[in-house]
This record gives sequence, C-alpha cells and structure tokens, in this order.
Amino acid sequence: MGKIIIYEHANFQGYSREFTSDIANLKDVDWNDCISSVKVFGQPWVAYEHSNYRGQLLVFEEGEHGFVGREMNDKITSLQLITENLCSPQITLYEHAHYQGKSRVIREATNLARGHDNDTISSHKVQRGVWLLCEHSDGSGFRYIARENEHLPYYGAINFNDKLSFLRPLIPGRS
Repeated sequence: MGKIIIYEHANFQGYSREFTSDIANLKDVDWNDCISSVKVFGQPWVAYEHSNYRGQLLVFEEGEHGFVGREMNDKITSLQLITENLCSPQITLYEHAHYQGKSRVIREATNLARGHDNDTISSHKVQRGVWLLCEHSDGSGFRYIARENEHLPYYGAINFNDKLSFLRPLIPGRS
C-alpha cells in the first residue's frame, strides 16, 4: 500500500529507516527531529511537526524527495500514511460556516486566489479523496489535510476561516 524511507541527511545520506504504517511519535523509535530527505513508494505520507499528527505538516507523494525543505528539516515528529482511495477526488466548499451560502464543487487542483472565492471559504464536505488545503496560492502558510467523508462545518475551529487560497487532491501512488 505505501512505504516511506526516511534519511538523516539531505540527498538520502546518513542513517535510514523504513516505515509501512503510521508512527505517532518518532521519539519512540529514536528518530525525532532528524529527517532531512525521504523516499515514498505507493500512497502519500503526511509528515507532522509534532507528535500525534499535530502542528505544521508536509505531504510527500510517491517519489524521491532529496530535501524536506527548510521549514521542516530536522523538525518531523510523526508520520501518517494516507490509506483512502485517491481516485476521482471531490470536495464541496461553502462560503459560510455550517455549509451555508454559495457552494462550489472542486475535482482538481484549484487556485482560488485567481477568482472570486479567494479567502471567502468557511466550511467543506469531502466526498472522495484526500485534499491539501493551503492558506497561500503557492501552497505555503497554514496547511490542512481534508480526508474522505470529512465534514468541517466551521473553519474558525482550526483558525482557517476565510483564508483558503489553494487546494489540490493528493495523487495516488502506482504501487
């Protein structure tokens, strides 16, 4: 289904460790805050800054990632495998909290900053797939993983109200 190999240094150097299932706290396996590169096989993985899948996050889809980036280098504390079916993704965005106001169905990567819906979304329902929601149109800033069958009635609960500018479905792996 999915495998991640984590490396101590950039460009797959130094010690490495392989995982095929979630790890809520890398301290438990002596790998906390020391990951600089990763290889992903199959389904995507989400790396979190804090234990129990909390804090800032990065998504790693299938492939080789020679550097995890400045913002998360040596700061990853938990890893979560995406297990949902990622084919035919669909999310419905709502202008207001509790699924009120104008709605919009999205099925592909969408830069809301280029249209009328930039920084106006306040709730969503995920019908299929897993989505990466981003504060800024370049994918930076606050990021949130919206999972299949998730209904989030109020973005204020995650301090994200009227801040969504870009979203994209996660890409399924080949293996």
